[in-house]
Amino acid sequence: MSPYLDEFVLIALAHFFAVASPGPDFAVVLKQSISFGRRNALMTSAGVGLGILVHVTYCLLGVALLLSQSPALFNAFKYLAGAYLAYMGIQALRASAKPASRQDSTATAGQESAMQALRRGFLVNALNPKATLFFLSLFTLVIDPDTPQSVQLFYGLYMAVATWLWFSSLSMVLSKASVRGFFQRAGHWFDRGIGVILLLLALRVIL
Repeated sequence: MSPYLDEFVLIALAHFFAVASPGPDFAVVLKQSISFGRRNALMTSAGVGLGILVHVTYCLLGVALLLSQSPALFNAFKYLAGAYLAYMGIQALRASAKPASRQDSTATAGQESAMQALRRGFLVNALNPKATLFFLSLFTLVIDPDTPQSVQLFYGLYMAVATWLWFSSLSMVLSKASVRGFFQRAGHWFDRGIGVILLLLALRVIL
């Protein structure tokens, strides 16, 4: 790996700033942490990490070049991603106020399965055009075409694991009882706030 150390450091730095910037992934992990707790948020974070592998795979296969050369295909991808974010936003906006005495029991009854949480995180990241553009830039502008595919695969696996660890760490913090309690006191207003954020993100993705 030593001949590619400079390239790896550049990729690691770019990835850190990309994954740390607020976006759909962060909004969903925040909502899952507050609404469903640590286990659910950790599974959502794992789904986000798996979504990274989708971007890495199509970049290695050359599909990223096709996306960059076909505005119609990329626009279709954007609209699909925007529709999914809007769907989640509308779901959050439809949250209704619940009596305080029923909040705990309702949260338990409405708990998502681990597979649902994993799928939610996976779809949010895999359908994120921002991530598509990021990986397209990495694999066409930053990574040397002569870099072996095995090394490029290592870069991709690193970014997937780093993404998973980042959002898992956030999940551990956001799902603490004190943090959850602060947000849950706002009840459905928190859900509606996240719903507005998701709708704005959907609009930004489409535009």
